[in-house]
Amino acid sequence: MKKQLIHILLTLLFVNSSLVSFAAQRFPKPEFETAYLQPQTHQPAPRAELLALVDVAVLTLALVLASWMVIRRRSRMGVFLVSLGSLAYFGFYRQGCVCSIGAIQNVTQALFDNSFFLPITVIAFFILPLGVTLFFGRTFCAGVCPLGAIQDLVAFRPMKLGSRLNAVLGLIPYLYLGLAVLYAATGTDFIICRYDPFVGIFRFNASFGMFLFAGLLLLSGIFIARPYCRFLCPYGVLLNWTSRFARRHLSITPAKCIQCRLCENSCPYDAIDLPLTGSNPESRTTRVRKLIFISLLIPFLVGTGGWTGGQLHEILAGVNPKIRLARAVLAPAGDKNLPETFEITAFRSAGKPVSVLYSESSEILSRFYTGGWILGSFIGLVFGLLIAGRMLTRYRTDYVPNRGRCFSCARCVDYCPVKE
Repeated sequence: MKKQLIHILLTLLFVNSSLVSFAAQRFPKPEFETAYLQPQTHQPAPRAELLALVDVAVLTLALVLASWMVIRRRSRMGVFLVSLGSLAYFGFYRQGCVCSIGAIQNVTQALFDNSFFLPITVIAFFILPLGVTLFFGRTFCAGVCPLGAIQDLVAFRPMKLGSRLNAVLGLIPYLYLGLAVLYAATGTDFIICRYDPFVGIFRFNASFGMFLFAGLLLLSGIFIARPYCRFLCPYGVLLNWTSRFARRHLSITPAKCIQCRLCENSCPYDAIDLPLTGSNPESRTTRVRKLIFISLLIPFLVGTGGWTGGQLHEILAGVNPKIRLARAVLAPAGDKNLPETFEITAFRSAGKPVSVLYSESSEILSRFYTGGWILGSFIGLVFGLLIAGRMLTRYRTDYVPNRGRCFSCARCVDYCPVKE
């Protein structure tokens, strides 16, 4: 009995030593003699959520002050002071983020991607300026947007560009808006934030290319007032649409216009519509012919634009990271123009089947094809409406601000001799 017990103990000891030896080989002792330094961890700042609420409160206060200065006080100086405060807070203190312009992309991706988290702050920055514009016009542009404020500081000798050039350059923001929505909806990129010309200045970390871009905009802003706001800003498109239905909008005169013409050259943005009182207005037959032509032209432009956008979907999808990866992985092995990148190496080392990457890329291309059709149709519709607006003349007797293009800066108010 004693011999059997000793035999069992020796057996258990042998098995235990074997397991320990195996474990030592399977999980070797970690090496701590390298130059790697453990990163220092930090807890999230407890004030982050409170700071976001402060941003919304400051935005609301700035919108109220700017609207009051424009509609009630009719004070250009008041609007200018509010814009300086907004530039200091939203621009240099908050470093251009959160931004109502960039919020377009966040809202778009949240609509198309259920897993994307959309903070309440971003929703507020997107909706509040549009809501105020619906009641009081583009007072957000006048005194709240830091991008507009920094351009206002250099508008020393603004020139008039003419209605035709303004109309042609005014198509660029619609294209920019469409591309921003397309790339955000497909999860490709946030191009508004990537190519924001002034955020690098606000943060003092602009790359050379973006610093040059911002410098050119500010330099041209001396002679062409607010070039980014007028000919690039995608959020301005939404404000343009909303402002046309504003309940109360900036007016040049608080009473009846006396036709003094002092305000004619006061607007640096070419946003004042001059009187059109032709002695020989168009006949009814001429207007009917124009309406028939426009009703045929717009569907043609929409269809042509949609077809063109659909044909360009592969080019538009070329900036998508997964599409670029798929093209590089599926390229011929002897293609020397496609070097081995980190993404390709990571994909191959992950062991993911190429067929899965091909399937995902095909789905993305399909989404770009649909998005290309929608984008092209949208641009065709905008172009058709632009032509219709230039063909259909609306007669008016007074100098009035164009509700869509007017930034509600109140410059024209100082030139009007009619006071309340």
